Amino acid sequence: MDLLNNFLFVALPYVALTVFLVGTIYRYRGTKFKFSSLSSEFLEGRKLFWGSVPFHWGIIVLFFGHLIAFLFPSEVLAWNSKPVRLLILEFTGFIFGISAFVGMINLMRRRTSNKRIKMVTSWMDLLIETIILVQIFLGLWIAYGYRWGSSWFAAVLSPYLESIFTLNPQIGAVAALPLVIKLHISLAFVIVLLIPFSRLVHLLVPPLSYLWRPYQKVIWYWNRRKIRSTSSVWSVTDSKNN
Repeated sequence: MDLLNNFLFVALPYVALTVFLVGTIYRYRGTKFKFSSLSSEFLEGRKLFWGSVPFHWGIIVLFFGHLIAFLFPSEVLAWNSKPVRLLILEFTGFIFGISAFVGMINLMRRRTSNKRIKMVTSWMDLLIETIILVQIFLGLWIAYGYRWGSSWFAAVLSPYLESIFTLNPQIGAVAALPLVIKLHISLAFVIVLLIPFSRLVHLLVPPLSYLWRPYQKVIWYWNRRKIRSTSSVWSVTDSKNN
């Protein structure tokens, strides 16, 4: 068990962080124009909305919730000292977790049921979406079965993560956690490791310039229902778009 704990909480984090750092730099320098999510919105939009919006809102709130607990553990513990505030924090996190989980299910259904989306889907897309779905499920399981996660995250996981970044891993407290929490931590490092090889790399280049760039007017002349129908045949003639 000590060997497994050392692998999961010492070796895996450093391998994941190294691959993430080297891989993202190499990919950006070599294929910077593919440093995106490779959007399929033009192929199908309605199902994408009901998958992408709840997933992204949920995952963004959860990410920053974990990040705040890591960066400011004392402040989080002080906030949680009032039971009402702790309940609000836990309930909010659980709701956004459900939102991310439902959104990912809708995204996976869209990717596996639409013929055009399947044509641009790789095995890495399916792998990373499956891992994320399992990760969110484990998070909901932990939130339901091991209450007050924001408090014990700040007290146990924040010191552990800090020890990783200071190159002095302290895994004693983490090694004593329940198995489901260990799996949740390990899968997080696996996701970090896979970021350079998947669509997730786009999270490193958020389109913040869209907030202040000049307004663009796009005119669409195609019949949307016809062009998005899986039964329609693509034409080799020039488009009429401006």
